[in-house]
Parts: sequence; C-alpha cells; structure tokens
Amino acid sequence: MPDSSTILLVDDEDAVQKLLAYPLERDGFRVLQARDGQEALERFEREHVDLVVLDVMLPKLDGLEVCKRLRASSAVPIIMLTARDDELDKVLGLELGADDYITKPFSIREFRSRVRALLRRAASPPQGSDEELIRNKGLTIDLARREVSTNGRDVQLTYVEFELLRTLASHAGRVYTREQLLQALWGGSDYREPRTIDVHVRHLREKLEHDPADPEFILTVRGVGYRFRSP
Repeated sequence: MPDSSTILLVDDEDAVQKLLAYPLERDGFRVLQARDGQEALERFEREHVDLVVLDVMLPKLDGLEVCKRLRASSAVPIIMLTARDDELDKVLGLELGADDYITKPFSIREFRSRVRALLRRAASPPQGSDEELIRNKGLTIDLARREVSTNGRDVQLTYVEFELLRTLASHAGRVYTREQLLQALWGGSDYREPRTIDVHVRHLREKLEHDPADPEFILTVRGVGYRFRSP
C-alpha cells in the first residue's frame, strides 16, 4: 500500500535530488524539494512535513543550522546526509537534534530503509504491554500523547529521544546494550555506531535529570550499556 507521507528533501545538487526523489516517489511518498537552507525553512513553514532529509553542506544556511532551527519548534524526524567519514558532521548533527544520519556515498536500498524505519516508528503507537502512563519519582511519560514532564514541568523531546526513553522506562531495571537500543529504535544496528546512543542518552539526561552528571533515571551499566531506574 503506498505511503502518503511528505518528505522534505534538502540538497543543493540536482543529481542527488533526482537520485533520492525518484525512489521515494515510486514508494508513494510526496517529496518536497529545497536546494538551500533558507528555502528549506520556508517550505517547512508552509507545508505539512512528516520527515526531513537534510544535507550538511548547503548554500545560505548549512544543514546544521537548519537542523538547529527546526528543532527549536518541531520534533519532526530528521535524517542528516554527511560526507564520507566526516565524524564531526555526524556528531554535530546528533548534538543539534537530528534523529539519524547516513554517510555519502550510500546505497538507495539503505536510504529507503532509513526513511521507512523513521516514518514507521513515528506513525506507530506503542505496542505491547506498556502502560499508557509511566510514573517514576516525579517523571511522567504519557505514551499515547508522547508527552513527558518532570515535577510538573513539560519536557520537549525529539522523536528519537522519546523512543529511547520509552524503551528504557517501559522495562525499568532491564539492562540494554547499545546494540539492543539501536535495534529497538531503528530495527537494526547496521551502518550505525553504538556511540550514537550515548549522544541521545546525554541529551535525555540534560533534559530530565536534576544533575546530569549524577543521573537518577537513566543509569550507566559500565561495560554493558544503560538501564532505567527501578520504581
């Protein structure tokens, strides 16, 4: 069944636009195109967008600045496109709130898989035996509404931050390896570095913890991964 989700594809190279837009449109997606950072922000403002594919190197405003501005007002899933082996771009993209990154050159199959995985998770309600509300020491997670508050204060999370928190908090006390968390968030750990999880955990701690350096909720299990505190 075709997918009618709208994807904003931001890249200044015509060849890349054609290469990526065609398979997405063939899969049934509506593709909006922008060729610089300013145009990307303007199109996002005017249209309903379900996912943004964002190149780092752009005219007028680079992709990192666009990502930062989008994150200031939206939790829309964002995939960054980065140059080969440019670790700084990957880390900065995640620091600014990108949900995933893909390194050029990449296969169309891999690209389509990343897009579908993010859209599928963003559109799917929580499955399984999770309670609708998770409460733990002043922290409240409303799974149905995708809302989080701590001590009555609303906390704005990105799509992936919420999914990571939901995974850990729904199974409080269980230890997850980074690879297991990659599997839970994206359906696999191929092409992704385990330290991606560390960046998102740090963001969650900064938003949820009274003292991120001495966390109460998301605990590190040295040599293994992470767990959420037991009630």
